[in-house]
Amino acid sequence: MKKRTIAALLVTAFSAALAMSAFADEDKKITVAASPTPHAEILEKAKDILAQDGWELEVIEFEDYVQPNLVVDSGEIDANYFQHIPYLDDFNAQNGTDLVNAGGIHYEPFGIYPGKKASLDELEEGDTIAVPNDTTNEARALLLLQDNGVITLKEGVGLEATVKDIEENPKNVKIEELEAAQVSRVKDEVAFVVLNGNYAIQAGLSVSKDSIAHETSDSEAAKTYVNVIAVKSGRENDEAVTALVSALKSDEIRSFINEKWDGAVIPFDESADAAEAVAETEE
Repeated sequence: MKKRTIAALLVTAFSAALAMSAFADEDKKITVAASPTPHAEILEKAKDILAQDGWELEVIEFEDYVQPNLVVDSGEIDANYFQHIPYLDDFNAQNGTDLVNAGGIHYEPFGIYPGKKASLDELEEGDTIAVPNDTTNEARALLLLQDNGVITLKEGVGLEATVKDIEENPKNVKIEELEAAQVSRVKDEVAFVVLNGNYAIQAGLSVSKDSIAHETSDSEAAKTYVNVIAVKSGRENDEAVTALVSALKSDEIRSFINEKWDGAVIPFDESADAAEAVAETEE
């Protein structure tokens, strides 16, 4: 009888250990919603780094800019990686979500790319330029067009700019507003397109080689439009989230980004940003 009791206890203990092990494995899983390029590619590279500390990373790709935020807000997925802070703030305001920045990872220069025309000098009366239609990215596109002399916006509109804020339009250029993923697809139908960095990459375009003009890597835009890991408020200090952000900020990932995209995607250096802030304070 004692032998049977001991055996039963051993089986019970073994089963409990297996259950705890399975729970631990499940607890060490991180799910992240991401745009295919470059975000999902960067995450795939980070899998091995996270695995060294026992984390399993699952990447779920999305083609749009809405669902990745909704599934994180609902708790269905742990985090997402596809957006910059102005878009995140605007999305929260428009949709009543409560998502926060858990860490800045990289910056993608916004660029003007040739369509039917090869140079802005060729711009003619009534030509069409396609831009993203979401609030912050449209403003970013319009500001870049203003910086290159195509249009003039009302003073002070900044990141709130829309086509209604165009004050001067010497060539009566038509601004065609499209969902961000669609802009590159009309390249052969319009004079120029203004593209988000990830969609330019998907279209096979290089910001350094193919763009007519683009935001510079040392500009204020690099800090404003840094792409971040976003999570539901209250989860930014979770062990899984901090492990994810740490992996994405590692030297290995920085080297991968620099080698693969040659300036089209730039690792965000928070320490440089902090140093600059200190220098400004000392002045």
